[in-house]
This record gives sequence, structure tokens and C-alpha cells, in this order.
Amino acid sequence: MKQNFTVRQGALDGVEAFLSVARHRNFRKAAAELKVTPSAMSQAIRTLEARIGAALFIRTTRSVGLTEAGERFLSRAGPAFEELVAASEVARDLGQRPTGLLRLSVPPSVVPILLEPLIASFCQAYPEIELEIVAGGELVDLATEGFDAGIRPGQFIASDMIAVRLTPPLPFAVVGSPDYLRQRKVPEQIEDLRGHACLRMRRSNGSIAPWPFLDGNKPVEVIVSGPLIAHDYPTLLGAALKGAGLAQVPAPLAKPAIADGRLQEVLKPFAANSSGVFLYYPAKRQMLPKLRAFIDHVRHQG
Repeated sequence: MKQNFTVRQGALDGVEAFLSVARHRNFRKAAAELKVTPSAMSQAIRTLEARIGAALFIRTTRSVGLTEAGERFLSRAGPAFEELVAASEVARDLGQRPTGLLRLSVPPSVVPILLEPLIASFCQAYPEIELEIVAGGELVDLATEGFDAGIRPGQFIASDMIAVRLTPPLPFAVVGSPDYLRQRKVPEQIEDLRGHACLRMRRSNGSIAPWPFLDGNKPVEVIVSGPLIAHDYPTLLGAALKGAGLAQVPAPLAKPAIADGRLQEVLKPFAANSSGVFLYYPAKRQMLPKLRAFIDHVRHQG
């Protein structure tokens, strides 16, 4: 059954005037406090009384007192108005300086590449910001899930979002463990991947991502096959470290394992770049100081 709801327009009109008169028991003092004329103050109270349907003050030539209706209205309106004022101050504070809870939705691969190196310095630089990082492979509705922003590679960000670049384009690296590569011919050309176990990524839209390469200056996408499909790069990297096959991951993610010999990079002359990592947020949402502070900190640290 459809219900009809009536929105009371101007329900708060005159409440501040009422509270000021009730506090001072004097129209002129209340008018001076709110920086209006006494006649404007009287009109505001008359309008409020007419809307409520009851007299709120007893007026004489010498004094101003509260009626029973006024006393009851004061007992409820006073605390409620104070809460509204406090809420306005909190909201204004969030809009004027870096403070409050900053919730970010990020893919697991971004945490070690981008966030781990700067989390401590950001928290130290902005002690009034609570940083919450929610790592997951799925794209989420930022507004519905209560996130201030998300961080993703550029190709995964919808066109109706405002995207702010956090990193330059990042190269991909095809890597495998020394044990795995000893058992197979090390690929020297892109077509050599046909004989290899390739660990693949499933995108959030359900499709399996091809492996991008550059053949000279020509972009090439290769459909590969293998024993594992994952939803995030850290899982692919972990499987490659255990010898499950070759993985194509952002080079910064594999760099430590390549440096200490746990992984070997192959097909380096054909490495392609990803679009890089972006922070994104809804186009209709104003960027609050806490989010601006985070973006500036990431760029400065980079």
C-alpha cells in the first residue's frame, strides 16, 4: 500500500529565535544576540507560534515568560537544536581540515606496491585522520559501501568517476621460479608461451585477462592457458614462487623476489606497461580535505 508523506517546510524556522528569547526572557536582548531588529524577532516568534498552533510566551510590558506549551517546547527543542549545531560544526570541520575516517577500497596488489611504504608516514603526518584500507579484488559501489574513494589500475575505473593518477604507467613482468624454468625451455619469444603453464587473472567483469606485450612498437594481447585462475596479483605471484607456472604481474610487485633470486623475469624485451594506478571517486562528490591530504601525501612520497 502506497503511503503519502508530507514534508514540513521550514520546521526549524524561528526555533533559534525562540531559544534566544527563552534564554534572555527579553526580545531586545535576543534580537541583539542574533543581530536582527526587535520587530524581526517578534515576527519570527509570531510565525513560529502560528505554525505550532499555541502561544509560547506570556508577554507583559515588564517581562517575558514561558507558557506551559513554551516550557514543553523548550525542553525538547533546546537539546535538539544543540545537537543540530554540534552536527553542523562536525560537518564543517570535515570540510575545512584533514580529519575523520578515510575509507579506501583497494586491490590487494596495491597494498605492498603503493600503500605499505607510506602508511606510517601518512598516519604520523595526519593524526586526526583514521585510515581504513579494505583490500579486495572486487569493484564495489563506493557510495553504497561507505567508501570515500577507491584505488585501481586505470583500465578498471568507470568513465563516470573522477580519476586522479597516483603512479606513472607501471611495466608488467613475466616471472617464474628457477625450479619451474629448469623443467621447461625458457621462453624467448611471445609465441613460446604456448608450451608453458600460465597463471591467469579473472577480471571483475568475469572475463579472463589476456597478457599484454609490445612486439616492437605494436601492442599485442595473448590468450594464454594454465592451471590457475586468480582474482588478484598477489595470489598469482605466490603461485609462481611455488613453481606453479609463469605469472604476468606489475613489475614492482615482483621486484623483491627477482632481486633475491626467487623469481626470474622472462620476455623482458616485450614488456608492456599498465595504465598505472589511480585513485577514483564519484564525480558528484566533493573532495574533502582528508582525501586531498592522502592524494598529496602519495604524490609527495612517490
